[in-house]
Amino acid sequence: MKKIIIVFASLGVLACGTPKLVVTNPDNSNNNSSDAVVKDGPEGLKANPESMASGPLKTYTVTSEAEVSKIIGFLASDELEGRDTGSEGIEKAALYIENHFKVNGVAPYYQSYRDTLSNYKDPAFNVVGVVPGNDAGLKDEVVIIGAHYDHIGRANAVKGDAIANGANDNASGTTAVLEMAKYFGKNKTNKRTLVFALFSAEEKGLLGSEHLAKRMKRENINLYAMLNFEMIGVALQDKPYDLYITGFEKSNLAEVSNAYAGGNLIGYLPTAKKYGLFGRSDNYPFYTEFKVPSHTYCTFDFTNFDFYHKPGDEVALMDMSHMSKMINRLTPVVEGIANGAKEELKMTKD
Repeated sequence: MKKIIIVFASLGVLACGTPKLVVTNPDNSNNNSSDAVVKDGPEGLKANPESMASGPLKTYTVTSEAEVSKIIGFLASDELEGRDTGSEGIEKAALYIENHFKVNGVAPYYQSYRDTLSNYKDPAFNVVGVVPGNDAGLKDEVVIIGAHYDHIGRANAVKGDAIANGANDNASGTTAVLEMAKYFGKNKTNKRTLVFALFSAEEKGLLGSEHLAKRMKRENINLYAMLNFEMIGVALQDKPYDLYITGFEKSNLAEVSNAYAGGNLIGYLPTAKKYGLFGRSDNYPFYTEFKVPSHTYCTFDFTNFDFYHKPGDEVALMDMSHMSKMINRLTPVVEGIANGAKEELKMTKD
């Protein structure tokens, strides 16, 4: 995740919540930990009653704990030295991603998988694959499934370890994108075209996603939605949902996601709005260029992970059961969005 600088004025409980459910200290507006109710979510945005239904969430068998562990274990290994943009380590990560695409039927989006950045001083590139849509009426609409695969390289040493492995940030999101690419590459169940984009230079200021968003805008791509995945390696605690999306109030993505999930998978985290997370990850350049639903799915809430941009962001701290469960639950959501009716996803009117 792009660097976040936060000054906490108190040690009050950070906010959590979701529409029509009890939240603690919404928007962190005071230091009282008493419960409050957010009846309709932010700014009156209502949840789809069907999305709030009780019962098991829809789940595909897309990946396993073992497979998740294998992928994130390589991407966040010391061998890759923190995947700094332009480094030998990120080159190894790119080769791994390219091979994963190839063996799972995901074609290069451009002439090759590599999309060279035009806005970074040193050679750097995104890795971009595509699974064309199979429906004549919808295949010209594009859904981007994205995550950044770079990290910061090295940080201040802790007990002799200076490699900032970036397991949660963002080998976890990269793993999710790779496993969803595998599912769609093999099954080809998508009516809309799916572009799988792994971004470089996110940690330098969202440069990889900014480059691709501007390029796709020039190319007149018909972008339907951008779904970004960031820091999903550790589960939320004491929340009545599994993930939140940034910019919750800007579109109906949460409502649509929950409808396809068959339950309350996605919630509203007031802290995400308070600290402007919508503008701090790779969804944002696509929102800026296209003004279509562009959001980040995340499980980092400032309380459940202490090693952001530190050498301690190691694979050993990742919850493989949680990660595999999230990928298996998010894939039917992505499939639903890829196959949904025209203009089902909509921006919220101001």
